[in-house]
Amino acid sequence: MAGGGNAIRGSRVGAGPMGEAERGEAAPRQTVTYFCSHDHRSVVTFAIEAAAPDSWDCPKCGLPASLDSENPPPAPKIEPYKTHLAYVKERRSETEAADILDEAVALLRSRRKAGEIIF
Repeated sequence: MAGGGNAIRGSRVGAGPMGEAERGEAAPRQTVTYFCSHDHRSVVTFAIEAAAPDSWDCPKCGLPASLDSENPPPAPKIEPYKTHLAYVKERRSETEAADILDEAVALLRSRRKAGEIIF
């Protein structure tokens, strides 16, 4: 069975062609072009009254983009993942670490001699 034609399928009551006459005139706009370090060009539209920001995230690669096509901002440096040991080594020197380890071992040995149960 073939479906019958329905002229208003997918539209709502009162819907019609929307043109400038029905919506009114569009607000005045400005277009600003941003450039990223991967040579992508992003054109963004702002209202005339709005101040365009100096930087914008590139929608293609996510890097920061600027208004200067000759000198786009460099990609931010991504810090590699640091382990807990790496953070400890930043705070303590080798001699401080050795002293702390010696104190902890001495404390454990003194508890063992005293017969304490250590968990």
